[in-house]
Amino acid sequence: MSSGTATNRTYIDLPVEVSKEILAKTQEASAIMRLARKIDLPGRGAAIPVITSDPTAAWVGETEAKPVSNPGLDTKVMRAYKLAVIVPFSDEFRRDARALYNELVNRLPNALGKKFDETVFGNGAAPGSDFDTFASITKQSLASNVYQGLVAADGDISLHGGIVNGYAISPQLRSLLLGAVDLEGRPLFINSVTEGSVDRILGAKTYMTRGAFVSGSPAVVGVAGDWTKALYGTVEGVKVDISDEATLVIDSEHSINLWQQNMFAVKAEIEVGFRADTDLFNALTATGVPSI
Repeated sequence: MSSGTATNRTYIDLPVEVSKEILAKTQEASAIMRLARKIDLPGRGAAIPVITSDPTAAWVGETEAKPVSNPGLDTKVMRAYKLAVIVPFSDEFRRDARALYNELVNRLPNALGKKFDETVFGNGAAPGSDFDTFASITKQSLASNVYQGLVAADGDISLHGGIVNGYAISPQLRSLLLGAVDLEGRPLFINSVTEGSVDRILGAKTYMTRGAFVSGSPAVVGVAGDWTKALYGTVEGVKVDISDEATLVIDSEHSINLWQQNMFAVKAEIEVGFRADTDLFNALTATGVPSI
């Protein structure tokens, strides 16, 4: 959805607690934001130091000189890219500020968090060259044996010097995990069938997001990785402005004239960046998995 001509656009002065809640719920709606480390990002971007090799220690005698070992260092630039969404409302919401704030908190975070996750997982182009994605990371198939595929991902990440400490899973992968059983027919990834949730995989925490699914043959249904090597940064909180005389164009076909239809629209945007050592992540794939 994109806005047409906006002739009466004004800034909404959101209460501090509402603005913070929108940002917090955006982070909650995004599995990537829950797993990766957060930094405060200046508007011009920031150079992120990356350790490419670890220092090495050695045994020495009592009076011998101590060894000097220089770890390999590199830098990556993290830039902030703008992520935005426009949501129309009826005029009834304008008369009740609390109802409007509640709807903003309910609708906007999911849209922003889902798109951020989709982009990081490689479902669509990155917003720029200084934004990392998982589009080309090593893939591990879960088609023949879910457990062995997960172990293979763990092994590949460890060979590259990482430790798997989290999984971002799609609802489709959750279904595969719920159906995985041992030779006795007992569930592998849940304690009992009455729980119905997969909180951990091979000891590491899981977070579910629809953005973790990338259609294809095979389809990507989740990502395993060392999330200490992933960073996201935001410049400031969610910016919001309002228009009641714009014309919104939906799907390049249908349009809404807000003034004519007694409506107004709220635009929310956030400046965010993402960087990761993509060698320390594996995509989990499966065949015959429907999109949702």
